[in-house]
Amino acid sequence: MTTILLTGATRGIGAAIAARFQQENVTLIGTGSADGDLADPATPARLWRSALDRLDGRIDVLINNAGIFEGASIDLPDVEWTVAWDRTMQVNLSASAELCRFAVRHFRERGGGRIVNMASRAAYRGDGPDNWSYAASKGAMVAMTKTIARAYASEGIYAFAICPGFTMTGMADDYLSSRGGAQLLADIPLGRVAEPDEVAEVTAFAALRAPPSMTGAVLDINGASYVR
Repeated sequence: MTTILLTGATRGIGAAIAARFQQENVTLIGTGSADGDLADPATPARLWRSALDRLDGRIDVLINNAGIFEGASIDLPDVEWTVAWDRTMQVNLSASAELCRFAVRHFRERGGGRIVNMASRAAYRGDGPDNWSYAASKGAMVAMTKTIARAYASEGIYAFAICPGFTMTGMADDYLSSRGGAQLLADIPLGRVAEPDEVAEVTAFAALRAPPSMTGAVLDINGASYVR
């Protein structure tokens, strides 16, 4: 039975991913804010150790889904802007990097495994003027995923990045209402934002069924609002 560690599992896309895996023959450990604040650099190691203990020492798939979307105007005082930048980078990127590192080392001992990293359309298209850090963190997530794929494919370690556009979660609701929903929807040829279960379906594919030759792939889910 495949064992999976999923971060950010309690709401939005993460909750949809957790629900989707109920249809599969897997054992999933889903973590949320109650399990630890990823803004604390000590949290990733603690989550990893706890998951290993609960899964009898074996993790086959890591899914880094946890993230934050917190704006910071460039007109903030210098210290406040830097604190906001660092918090986003820690939660969205550094915590995921730590977990990827633990996973790669674990997978090398066990003959392989899979990593699925949740990035964003913003990795390629950028984001709003108050969200430099979000776009930067997701761009780095894609680059990190590709690096892992290239470095460890020969050892049976496969890595995939998923780049949703707007997705119908609380985060998207707030964004749409603050930026003018009709105008944003007009920029999506599909005519609607993605549903969490659509992202979950692609995540399950990458985690369980994507052929090894797909390692390093970046999978877009954005209604053709940004095509590469």
